[in-house]
Amino acid sequence: MDKVIEVDFKVTWRAPVFVRIGNGFRERVDGPDAALDALAHRWPECQSEVYREAKLRCLEALVQHGSAETARSRFISAAIAAGVFA
Repeated sequence: MDKVIEVDFKVTWRAPVFVRIGNGFRERVDGPDAALDALAHRWPECQSEVYREAKLRCLEALVQHGSAETARSRFISAAIAAGVFA
């Protein structure tokens, strides 16, 4: 039998994270869904352990197995490592 995985795309963080990716404009990231989108499609560096950890924690937060605030913390760490934290 197929297993249904419930995903909550409305998970938000207590405080947004701001990054500058690509064009240099400051972008607001409000939760793990937006963070995962940025990590998967526009992130300047995709090989480090901190990058992989951020993606994993954001995905876990969306499927309700992980903490949204842990995902936020890992996303900030990845942003600092990639030089895009604003």
